[in-house]
Amino acid sequence: MNVESNTSATIAATLGLPLRQVQPSVELLTAGNTIPFIARYRKEATNSLDEITLRRIEDELERSNALAARKATILKTVNKQGELTEHLRSQIEACSDLRTLEAIYLPFKPKRRTRAMIAREKGLQPLADLLLSQKRLNQPRQATLQPYVNPAEGVPNAEAALQGALDIVAESWSEVAETRQWLLQQAMQFGKLVSKIKRGKKTAEGADKFEQYFDRQEAIRKIPGHRVLAILRGVSEGILRVGIDLDGPRELSELKRRLVQNRQFEFFNDLIQCATDCYERLLLPATESAVLGQLKEKGDEEAIQVFGKNLHELLMAAPAGPRVTLGIDPGFRTGCKLALVDSTGQFLTHATIYPTPPKNDLTAASETLLKLIQQYDIELIAIGNGTASRETDTFVGTFIKDHSLDVTKVMVSESGASIYSASDIAVNEFPDLDITIRGAISIARRLQDPLAELVKSDPKSIGVGQYQHDVNQTKLRKCLDRVVQSCVNNVGVDLNMASAPLLSFVAGIGPKLAENIVAYRNTHGRFNNRKQLAAVPKLGRKAFEQAAGFLRIRGGDQPLDNSAVHPESYALVDRMATQLKTNLKTLVGNATLSKKLNAADFFDDQFGLPTVQDILAELAKPARDPRNEFRVVKFNDKINSIEDLKPNLVLEGVITNVTHFGAFIDLGVHQDALIHISQLSNQYIADPNEVVSVGDVLKVKVMEVDIPRKRISATRKF
Repeated sequence: MNVESNTSATIAATLGLPLRQVQPSVELLTAGNTIPFIARYRKEATNSLDEITLRRIEDELERSNALAARKATILKTVNKQGELTEHLRSQIEACSDLRTLEAIYLPFKPKRRTRAMIAREKGLQPLADLLLSQKRLNQPRQATLQPYVNPAEGVPNAEAALQGALDIVAESWSEVAETRQWLLQQAMQFGKLVSKIKRGKKTAEGADKFEQYFDRQEAIRKIPGHRVLAILRGVSEGILRVGIDLDGPRELSELKRRLVQNRQFEFFNDLIQCATDCYERLLLPATESAVLGQLKEKGDEEAIQVFGKNLHELLMAAPAGPRVTLGIDPGFRTGCKLALVDSTGQFLTHATIYPTPPKNDLTAASETLLKLIQQYDIELIAIGNGTASRETDTFVGTFIKDHSLDVTKVMVSESGASIYSASDIAVNEFPDLDITIRGAISIARRLQDPLAELVKSDPKSIGVGQYQHDVNQTKLRKCLDRVVQSCVNNVGVDLNMASAPLLSFVAGIGPKLAENIVAYRNTHGRFNNRKQLAAVPKLGRKAFEQAAGFLRIRGGDQPLDNSAVHPESYALVDRMATQLKTNLKTLVGNATLSKKLNAADFFDDQFGLPTVQDILAELAKPARDPRNEFRVVKFNDKINSIEDLKPNLVLEGVITNVTHFGAFIDLGVHQDALIHISQLSNQYIADPNEVVSVGDVLKVKVMEVDIPRKRISATRKF
C-alpha cells in the first residue's frame, strides 16, 4: 500500500467513512482541486459527498500531513543528538496523535536551563540513573553518594549530590509520556476549573462583566466552551486568575505507587519525597497548562463553529435585488450621509441632510430626499442601524407616508461598514469620496446583495460571533474563508459585475487572479463568453476548470454560460438539444422541455447519473439563487430606545447573532436583546441553531430591561 492509500485508509477509519469515497476525495484534493469544484462537479468520484464531509476529509488530510512533517523533524533532531534508538523510532513512527508525539519528544526537546540540567553539568547523571533503577545497593548510603562529591564542580557534600540527582530523577519522571497522559486524564475527568477575582480588582473598570466568575468552581469535564473563553478573557484583562483543583492526596498517592516501587531500596524515602516534588513543581503546572490548553482549544472550536454558522446565514441573507437604492449613514451633529447607487450597485451621487438633533432641519432634508427620489426613481432606502438610526428611520417613515411614495425603507446592519470604508478596497474604489460617503454606499449595496458587499469586509468586524477576537486566529481565518468561499460558489458570481474581492473567493481564482480579471475587464470590456477567460493573464487551464462553472455571463454568446453547467458538459447538453430537435437558446430555462429528457439516456463513462441530473435541474432553472426571498422587518415606530421598552411588550425583530447560550435580536433600540436558550422554545433544545438563524425575523416578548447595564432579555415563549 502506497503512502497516499495508507493515508486514505487512516482518514476513512478516523471519520467512519467508506474508503471508496475517501480515497478519490484525497486524490482530488492532493491534485489541487477545490472543495466547491469537487462537491459540485466530481460527484461520481466521491459518490456525492457534500462540502461538509469533504472539509472533514481535507482537515484530516492536513492533520496527517502536518503529523508526518513533524515526525520527520523530530526523527532528524533526535538522531542528530545521537539518541535515536530503534524502539524510539518505532514509537515516533507509530504515533497517530500530535499531542502524544510531542510528549514522546519532550525529553529530547531543547529547553531552558533547569535544576536537572545544572545537576547533569555537575556530573550527577550516573547517580540519578542509579536512583531511577531502584535496585538494592547493599551498601551504606554514604558509600553510594561519596564518589559524586566534588566541591570543584559545586557538589560540596553527599546531601548536595543526592539533591542534584533527585532533581534529575524528578525531571525524568515528569517527562514520561504515560505519566503526563495519566495525570491529564485524571484532571479532565475529576478536576475542577477554579476562577478567582484578583486582589484589588473588584472595583476595576469592566470587572462587573466577570462578576459570576469572581469565585467559581466547575467540573472540567462539564464546563461549556463559551464559559471557558469568558474566564480566559477575564484573565487576559487582568481581572481574574484561573487554575485547576485536583484531589491532590489521592493523585499524589497513586503517583508515588506508580513511580516508587522497591521498599527495600536504600533511597526509598528519598524517592517518595522526590515524587512529591515532581508532582507539585513539575507535573501539576504542566497538567494545568495542558488542561487550560485543551479547554481553550475546545472553546475555540465551539466559538469558531458558531461564528461560521452565523456568518453563513448573514452572507446568505435574502438580497433585495437589482433596484435603485439610497443608502443613509445616520448621524446627529454631522448629519445623515446619503449615497445613491443604481440597480447594479454603481455609485451615482451623494448628499447630506440634517433631520436629527441638533439642527432638526426637516424641511431641507425632505426637499433633498424628494428631489433624489423623483430624479432617480429610488425604490429602496437602506438606513444604517448605528447612531441616530431610529430617529432617521422615523423621519424617513413619516416622509414616505406624507408624500404617499412607493418606496421601501429597511434598517441595515452597519457592522464592519466603518472598517470597510477606511480599507484599501474602499479607497481604491472611491478615492475621491469621504469615508462617511463610502460607508453609505456600502449600506446601500448591503441591502441589494449582502454577499457581494460583505465579502469586502473583514468577517471578524461583522460582529456575528462569540469571542471571535479571543480564539485561535489562524483557525478562525480558515473557517471564515471556507464559509465565504462556500457561499460565493453556491450563489454564483456575475463575471461582468463582480468586484475583485468577490471574485477572489470563486473556486480556483484567489486575490491575484481576481485583480487580473477585473483589470482585463476594465481594459477590454465585458466578457461575452467563458472562453475569453483564457486571455486573462496567468489564468491557466486548472484555474479555468475550477472556476468556470461558478461564473455567470448574462446575455452572452453561449446560453449555458449563465448557468451552473460546467463547460466540460456543454457537448452533453448539445446532445440533449439534438434529441429534442431544438437549440440551446430554446432549451436553457425551459422547464417543460427539460422534463421531456430522461437522465438514463445520457449518462455514460464520462458523465454519471448525478451530473446528468444536476444538468437537467439547471436547464429547468438556470442560475437559480438559493437564497430566501427578501422580507422587511417591521420595527415598532413608537419604540426608539431602550428607555421605551417595558416588560411584556411584544415586538418584531431580526436575529443578529446566535451563540451556544442563546440568540441576540435587534428590536430597533440600538441594543440587542438576549433570548436565552431556555426561552427560545417551549421544547427542550440543546443548541439555539435548532430553532433560529441569523437574519430570522420573529416576534418576542420583553422580559427584563436593565437600563444602567444596557441589558435586555426577551422570550419566544408567550
